[in-house]
Amino acid sequence: MLIGIDRRMPPALLHCLALMGHGDEIVVADANFPSGSTARHCVVQEAIPLAGLDAPAAIELITDLMPLDGFFDYSALRMQIDNEPDTTGDVHNDAWHILKKRLPKNGVLSSIERQAFYAQANEAFAVVRTCEVRAYGCFILRKGVV
Repeated sequence: MLIGIDRRMPPALLHCLALMGHGDEIVVADANFPSGSTARHCVVQEAIPLAGLDAPAAIELITDLMPLDGFFDYSALRMQIDNEPDTTGDVHNDAWHILKKRLPKNGVLSSIERQAFYAQANEAFAVVRTCEVRAYGCFILRKGVV
């Protein structure tokens, strides 16, 4: 145990966040996302499980320790709903509520088409697998500077 670290934070995720540098990205994946096969393309080649947490709770846990990037086109991305790019689901709204409070100056929340999300996820530093069951409950967080 460590002082000031949420007890839900698994050691593998803490280690991952410590290794990430400015501009590295971490995928917060829902329960249906191909986390294992996607992680094989990442720096951390195994998905990091967050048992019992939905996507917004995982985002809150991560952003308690990791700043978001304010120097890029986006700070965080959500997976778009197929054929409805401007529609947000409850999971997106819940996550945005958390992320908006943690955005740095000039930080941007954006979205990306589902297939493009899969491609970008293959380039991420790591994948975190949540227990999120709401459709399209996948996000990419870009690490900022401390």
